[in-house]
Amino acid sequence: MKIKMNEAVFLFCLVMTAAFLTLLSKERIKAPADDGYAPGEAVLVATDSAFITWVDFNISYEALSAAYELDVASYDQPVRINWIELLAYTGAKNGGKFGKGTVTTIKKAAAELSAGKTTIAQLTKDLNQYQYYYEAYEAVLGGMVGEFEIEREDENGVKTWKKLYGLKAFSPIAHGFPYSDYDDFGSSRNYGYSRVHLGHDMMGQIGTPIICIESGIIENLGWNQYGGWRIGIRSFDGKRYYYYAHLRQNYPYAEGLSEGDIVTAGDVIGYMGHTGYSKTENVNNIKTVHLHWGLQLIFDESQRDSDNEIWVDCYALTRFLYKNRSKAEKVGDTREWQRVFAMRDPAVEKSKQ
Repeated sequence: MKIKMNEAVFLFCLVMTAAFLTLLSKERIKAPADDGYAPGEAVLVATDSAFITWVDFNISYEALSAAYELDVASYDQPVRINWIELLAYTGAKNGGKFGKGTVTTIKKAAAELSAGKTTIAQLTKDLNQYQYYYEAYEAVLGGMVGEFEIEREDENGVKTWKKLYGLKAFSPIAHGFPYSDYDDFGSSRNYGYSRVHLGHDMMGQIGTPIICIESGIIENLGWNQYGGWRIGIRSFDGKRYYYYAHLRQNYPYAEGLSEGDIVTAGDVIGYMGHTGYSKTENVNNIKTVHLHWGLQLIFDESQRDSDNEIWVDCYALTRFLYKNRSKAEKVGDTREWQRVFAMRDPAVEKSKQ
């Protein structure tokens, strides 16, 4: 018995040593100590890969709004402000945290840039993590702001085209339809297996029109036992995969949609329901009517369907997108809805070339 116990202890030590050495072999870049970060605050970046393998998207609604408004306000000014550069600067400066004082940091940097007192290169020259944060935040936000044309209605009800610069991504819930939500990213799920929630739930009414957030290409359309009737849309630059799940039983999608189709931001793509949690198609096994939408970042195609997928917290982003809600109208006596104001997105035109 004594010999068996010693053997067990030896094997245990051997296993623990191997695990420790495995951890050491995964080299990580940490923020330099003189940047003022407390241990564990900096986002860790794997160096055994040529692409980003993890992103913690912690930008607050207030920071998103402040940076965006400064960007738009500078559109016709001598010095253009790039909202993603401002956010990346702030992220690199604060170790990815966007707490109190963040908006002040953003506004101060923008004022100095606008006055010609500095450049973004000068502001970030001593921030070793700036390039990482820029690439990470650009992957999340890169297709959301830019030039576009959209219909607007005058006092006589006549629609005319207007060329605008600003937010060209939309809330996933159509204008005028109520919903409730909270920050549920990372909460537990247990259907099929124990896992965490890698998306954002928006509770509402059956049949609520679901809106395409960003223009892109439909990659997946059909049944998934976890998401029920769902749609997967890829951004044109390939970096963002938008996942819309639990769509309505019997009539989940807008008419005529197929995999491979190009859809424009603001289009009605489907309808809220509570399908899913079943291997059998068209089953309502979800208790609460809601839209689950998720945002996966893809820096390399090996991440697309793997154990290394990157899903980001969309709660603050959902609040931000509320600024732009697409109006929809019912099509006659059908169950179909369509957008009221058409949009011309240069990204869509470019993708067709």
